[in-house]
Amino acid sequence: MPRRKESRNDESQKSQKGYYHISAVARMYNIHPQTLRLYEREGLIQPSRSEGNTRLYTKDDLERLELILNLIRDLGVNLAGVEVVLNMREKMREMENQVNELLNYVRDEFFHGREEEFETRRRGLIPVTMIKPIPVRKEEVDKNSPGK
Repeated sequence: MPRRKESRNDESQKSQKGYYHISAVARMYNIHPQTLRLYEREGLIQPSRSEGNTRLYTKDDLERLELILNLIRDLGVNLAGVEVVLNMREKMREMENQVNELLNYVRDEFFHGREEEFETRRRGLIPVTMIKPIPVRKEEVDKNSPGK
């Protein structure tokens, strides 16, 4: 009996730290808990587990679930399509990180030791101020002009 109380206290503390039980998530998004279990079996979401093997959903899991539900409910995408979209999003994130790493590397290599030279060149350029365009008005054509 005392052990059970301890595990409940642990689980209630986890829910206070941003963990949600499957029943709470199902109520929040108006879906059946079996649907959440199906999404987990399909590999679309991966909730963490408590010591008692209870599914615990984090804020990140809920954001991912919202994306899944939007794809299914609003766009009519099936589970296979959802998996493709999620995989593509992950690959895009990885590519974005790689591009950022490359840009940081190039920036570090290109500017390393040349900071003063680039600063001198930047100051040496003549600044050009933007001039506001002057509105051109059409002259009123005289009604008695020979063109008309």
